[in-house]
Amino acid sequence: MQRSDILRKLIGFPTISADPNSDLIAYCADLLRGVGAQVVIIKDPVQSKANLYATIGPRDRAGVLLSGHTDVVPVAGQDWTVPPFKMTEKDGKVFGRGSTDMKGFIACALSAALSASTMDLKTPLHLALSYDEEIGCIGVRSMIDMLAKAPFRPKFCIVGEPTQMMVATGHKGKTACRVTCTGREGHSALAPTALNAIHLACDMITAIRDIQTDISRTATPDMDYDIPYSTLHVGAIKGGMALNIVPNSAEFAFEIRNLSEDDPKDTLNRLDQAAQDLLTPLRDRFPEANIVIETTGSYPPLATGQDTEVVSFVKSLTGLNATIKVAFGTEGGLFSTRLDIPTVVCGPGSMAQGHRPDEYVHAAQLAKCDAMLDALLVRLVAGI
Repeated sequence: MQRSDILRKLIGFPTISADPNSDLIAYCADLLRGVGAQVVIIKDPVQSKANLYATIGPRDRAGVLLSGHTDVVPVAGQDWTVPPFKMTEKDGKVFGRGSTDMKGFIACALSAALSASTMDLKTPLHLALSYDEEIGCIGVRSMIDMLAKAPFRPKFCIVGEPTQMMVATGHKGKTACRVTCTGREGHSALAPTALNAIHLACDMITAIRDIQTDISRTATPDMDYDIPYSTLHVGAIKGGMALNIVPNSAEFAFEIRNLSEDDPKDTLNRLDQAAQDLLTPLRDRFPEANIVIETTGSYPPLATGQDTEVVSFVKSLTGLNATIKVAFGTEGGLFSTRLDIPTVVCGPGSMAQGHRPDEYVHAAQLAKCDAMLDALLVRLVAGI
């Protein structure tokens, strides 16, 4: 089966993170089992989503892992000129939701797996397809738990997020948080006698912005990143019932995207102190006043050394000498930190086209990915 046929099928599955991916996983499992691959399906607790882990070749030694996520971001509210869940080819581009992020790579990986099944591999090829990456690398964790108990872990991992086929050695970590502010309700005509929870939230947001300013001015930068320092960002806020009621509750969500050298716990400690500084002068009049900071999700950064074997190995497959670091996160940090698997990110397309209407990947990028994986298969036959 041709890679383009596989990609057409993959794009046709509307695997938005809020919805099941089971049909796509079943399709991939049938494809791989049909050529003799060992396939393990790991379902989520409600049985509507699943990870897939497959091995082609010998099963008594470490191989090379190709990792990708099957979920995509929503299309609602976006102005598409082509059907988002139907592959469209024109002007040297392949359009469709997930074409670049990251079903294009998965199609290349599945095509390579089919080819590998006809070869005498000395080193195995592994495929890891996960769910709910877009909402915090959620699904892959159960697969990592499985691999932690396996007798053999992959020797290397290539996460196929879009890097324009450059070898990426690093990305930032992410910590997602929710801040809940509690005040005291009252009539808006008597607002000074109440405690406005929205105002508390605004004060905390000011603290976040002040910390961001301090980090940008004083932290040691990593110039390999577009934004060379750790960042804080408030992405959602809600509170209040009516204009004439002083609100007693408000909450907002923020994130920290940290360089590998920066510990997000230090930033959270600074915010905890800022919350206490705000609350202390209020507690005599408003003992119920409170600010609670909760971590709702996180994943670690990726920081693979330039002189490591995995970097030189994947550069030999792509034929490129330079490396980059990427702004977006991946499951690569989890494979690296939790399993100690040397990991890089390298895949077709650019994230500049991801998450947008009329998402596309250049056909030339897919061809380069095919070429990299063809070179990988040669090495697997040789035993690396």
